[in-house]
Amino acid sequence: MDYMITTKQLTKNYKSFVAVHNVSLNIRKGSIYGFLGPNGAGKSTTMKMLLGLTAPTKGSFTIDGKQFPNDRLSILKEVGSFIESPSFYANLTGKENLDIIRRILGLPGSCVTDALELVGLSEFGGRLAKKYSLGMKQRLGLAGALLGRPPVLILDEPTNGLDPSGIHEIRNLIKSLPGLYDCTVLISSHMLSEIELMADDIGILNHGRLLFEGSLDELRQNALQSGFAADSKNSVANLEDMFLSMVDKDNASRKQRAML
Repeated sequence: MDYMITTKQLTKNYKSFVAVHNVSLNIRKGSIYGFLGPNGAGKSTTMKMLLGLTAPTKGSFTIDGKQFPNDRLSILKEVGSFIESPSFYANLTGKENLDIIRRILGLPGSCVTDALELVGLSEFGGRLAKKYSLGMKQRLGLAGALLGRPPVLILDEPTNGLDPSGIHEIRNLIKSLPGLYDCTVLISSHMLSEIELMADDIGILNHGRLLFEGSLDELRQNALQSGFAADSKNSVANLEDMFLSMVDKDNASRKQRAML
C-alpha cells in the first residue's frame, strides 16, 4: 500500500511527562485521515513533530518518502498546515497576510486569489485581519495552508469558531481536496460527526498512545468484538459512541493498573 505519511514509534517527552508514546501511523496517499483524541491526548504534539516545530524524543517519520530530519526542508515545501489558532498581522489585510506566506514559499501571486476563493473569503481579502471574526480567521488560516495546493495538508481543528453553514462549507471543501488536487489530508477535530462524514481512515489517541488505526468499518468491527453494544434505536454504531467507549475503556484500564 502507498503511504504518504508514516511514523515509527514516534515519542515526545517533556521531562517526566510523556506527551506522545510510540505512535506508529500509516496514512494512505490521497486519503483523509481523521486524528481523534480527548484534549491533551497528544494530537497537536504529533502534528507539530511532523512539521518540525518540536523535535521527537524518539522514533522517526517519513512524508512522501522523505525522512526527517535529513529532508526537513523538502518536507516543509510539500506540506500546508494549520495548527491550533492561526496568528496574523492585525494591521495587514487578509490578502496581505497571505501574500507574505506566498512570497516566503516563492509562489506566484495568483495563489493568494485562488486560496481566498477556495475558503470563501474573496470579498473580504481587503479587510484588516483585526476586523475578522473568529470564523473568518479560521478560514484565513485554512487559506494559508492551501496556498500553492500542497500535496499534504495537516489541519488541527480547522472548523473551530465556524457557524453551522461555515462548517458545512469547509467540510465539503476538505472532502473534495484529495480528488481535486490529489492531496493527502491529516485532520484533527473534536466534532466527531464531521470526521465521520469526511474521513477515509481514523486514528484514535489517548494519553499519548494510539488505541486504534483503520477505517470506520474496521472500527465498528473492533467495537463489536470488544463487546460494544450500539443503541437499540441504531443498528449501526456512530463514531462518537465508539470513540467514547474506547477512550473510557482505556481510562478505566489505566486507573485499574495504577491502583495495583
